[in-house]
Amino acid sequence: MSEQSASPAPAFVGPAPALSFAHVSKRFAQGDGSLEVLRDISFEVGTGEIVAILGPSGSGKTTLLNLAAGLMHADAGRMLIMGQADDAVDWSRVAYMFQDDRLLPWRVALRNVTLALEAGSMPVRERLARARAGLALVGLSDFADAYPHQLSGGMRSRIALARSLVTEPDILLMDEPFSRLDAQTRATMHGELLRIHAGHGMSILFVTHDVEEAVVLASRIVVFSPRPGRVHRVVDVPLDHPGLDDPSTRALVSDLRSAIAGMELTEEKVS
Repeated sequence: MSEQSASPAPAFVGPAPALSFAHVSKRFAQGDGSLEVLRDISFEVGTGEIVAILGPSGSGKTTLLNLAAGLMHADAGRMLIMGQADDAVDWSRVAYMFQDDRLLPWRVALRNVTLALEAGSMPVRERLARARAGLALVGLSDFADAYPHQLSGGMRSRIALARSLVTEPDILLMDEPFSRLDAQTRATMHGELLRIHAGHGMSILFVTHDVEEAVVLASRIVVFSPRPGRVHRVVDVPLDHPGLDDPSTRALVSDLRSAIAGMELTEEKVS
């Protein structure tokens, strides 16, 4: 498991990147001044790659996802989505799975999944067919007519995942989507995500506070420093690593936890 130091140079070598951040910075207005959230962020997510972002709370991880989703614009630097500037991107090719499942309580599971397709001109019959296929993909075909309150947290997360995938995106952005699940259900969702990724090969960029989750899912982990978020380090995780019970994997998890805890402690002393 190798580590790369922070550098403006892209870390991924291969096909054209799905996501590219070059010296990206972001500030928010605050009172009479501004709050710097991101500073000089540079890294890439390769086509078909899964990349995790780890870092202390407030380090701008979700802000970076919002930039990648086109929900806001950077103040400096350049971001490319599948080689396109954000004002030229076909955003239907980018899906965003939020921390909350955001299911509409008055809609059954099938209709919650079709919601992602209703902004376009797709015929109703095709929307329903694709939504049913999405539910089948996450193993919930038998719950198409169930309302959110009738489902477990894991089932709700699966429906949210189906809704994100039903548009057949090239890029999936995920903001701590499994953080509210118990450990066993979270592990199940990890397996589901990896299975779906293996079959569809979309590029995934996800934010997590869970070091083990990052190691299990990602091929690379980008560690952010405290606010303003900067790329503190980039760690390569071998795709064939033997699992969390392996000594080398446990050492990586311990090292990442210590690094983040150290940054949080330093931030507390400074503040």
